[in-house]
Amino acid sequence: MQSANKYFLRFVFSFCCIFLLCYFGIKFLTGFAVEGGNYSPFVAKYLDIASWTRDLLLFSTKIVVGIFGYETYRESEYIFRISSGGGIKIVYSCLGFAVMSFWIAYTIASKAELNKKIIWLFSGLLILWIINVIRISLVLIGTTKSWRFPFGWDHHTWFNIIAYGAIFTMMYFFEKNIKNKSIES
Repeated sequence: MQSANKYFLRFVFSFCCIFLLCYFGIKFLTGFAVEGGNYSPFVAKYLDIASWTRDLLLFSTKIVVGIFGYETYRESEYIFRISSGGGIKIVYSCLGFAVMSFWIAYTIASKAELNKKIIWLFSGLLILWIINVIRISLVLIGTTKSWRFPFGWDHHTWFNIIAYGAIFTMMYFFEKNIKNKSIES
């Protein structure tokens, strides 16, 4: 029982440290990549993760809404529109860094073997990415069709509910997979 408590405390400490490093590390880099204040041309050119993430999200969204027959264009760095309809503004809070940081921290802090961590880490990030692309695609189409969100909740709330639901489901299967492997060994 003593070693289980030690493992749990080590896990919680590791999880918190990794989460904070990921979540605030991205915010820190983003702060240096934005002109003004503490702007760093090096960070803006080589470490602007927020802009890369936004670009890839918008590219993926363009493909998804294109499948449904909508033509899109990028009006500015942050504004994305359907040619014959509404548009959306993709700001930092739309990028999904909090849920991705949570998943990264969870998988790295776990006691799984390195190769399992890597597989689960990237598989989970892909699932979270897909959820976010679907969300942005639905919001973009919804602006054109004047859709309303159920219960009056905004798309960020719905994204968090679905994304964390996916994370907790993945955690269940991740832990089940680790336990099955340790029983077999």
